Amino acid sequence: MHLFDVYPLNNIIIDKAAGSYVWDDKGQKYLDLYGGHAVISIGHTHPHYVKRLEDQLHKVGFYSNSVIIPLQVELAEKLGKVSGKEDYQLFLCNSGAEANENALKLASFYNGRKKIIAFKKAFHGRTSLAVAVTDNPNIVAPVNQTDNVIFCPFNDEAALEVVFKEHDICAVIIEGIQGVGGINVASDSFLQKIRSLCDAHNAVYIADSVQCGYGRTGKFYSHDYSGVDADIYTMAKGMGNGFPVAGISIAPKIHAKHFMLGTTFGGNHLACAAALAVLEVIEKDALMKNAEAVGNYLITELKKLSEIKEVRGCGLMIGIQLPEELTQVKKNLLFKHKIFTGEAKPNVIRLLPALNITKIEADIFLEALKKELA
Repeated sequence: MHLFDVYPLNNIIIDKAAGSYVWDDKGQKYLDLYGGHAVISIGHTHPHYVKRLEDQLHKVGFYSNSVIIPLQVELAEKLGKVSGKEDYQLFLCNSGAEANENALKLASFYNGRKKIIAFKKAFHGRTSLAVAVTDNPNIVAPVNQTDNVIFCPFNDEAALEVVFKEHDICAVIIEGIQGVGGINVASDSFLQKIRSLCDAHNAVYIADSVQCGYGRTGKFYSHDYSGVDADIYTMAKGMGNGFPVAGISIAPKIHAKHFMLGTTFGGNHLACAAALAVLEVIEKDALMKNAEAVGNYLITELKKLSEIKEVRGCGLMIGIQLPEELTQVKKNLLFKHKIFTGEAKPNVIRLLPALNITKIEADIFLEALKKELA
């Protein structure tokens, strides 16, 4: 049997990882500013994280949600405290797509409606509902196509008001910062407008925080910069530092009923141990402050480079828009300078490093980038 050919792959085998560095099977060291797509939030193989998982594995690795799992209660309490949403409710699942899928389903259960507003360049996942609200026809199969999704221009308040007037809206789903779309930041006024329209029409505000959440921007959710609360926050990626875990944080006004949502693996013992380790390190080491400080430093220095067309983002979620003639820069950073970065089409370098990256490591990247731009 062969692997299904899904992604174009770099010819690199990562054999070891620690902090913000990885090593290939030949012993070559790389600086990792991609974090496995914003997944590595507290650094590779963090000692506290490893011990938390190892200790739990010696107790119980898995049992189903048919019994009380105290780790779930502990995780909900810790997440509420660190995120500042202590009166919210937590449903645990396994991936960002699954989180968005359940959020959309829950919104429809709440108000009995079907019409969803999503936005141009949005990416919300690859499962049925999640891909239906993703603005990329190439990954939407015919069976996923639906008339229930309306795509609006990003950051266009007037267009949003028109759609609310013309349709009975169930929910609005929006990334606080679009990741795959190219690090496009939702304005505070736009998120405030979503909140006011959802309040006026009893629609549900879903804050997709899968990539822009979990402290990456300097606040727990990037949506927090707008000063409003969403009804549902979806999260995954950095939540488990590499262990598959995801969740949705649900406002008190949405009430649970038995069997309306469900999961086999969601909230299992190992997943909760991993998620707790991440929150404990974020809190103990003040990683949100570090993400803000190092992110601000990177953005300030990048904006000084005249060859760059635009720098977008917040904290440690940064997009570097390059001109067409510099399409080789990302590849050269990897193979010449041994630095992993992400990308968004057509020519945006994405920085999604661990939240405990240092200014020293930021400078290593800046020096390499300057050489390539020169």
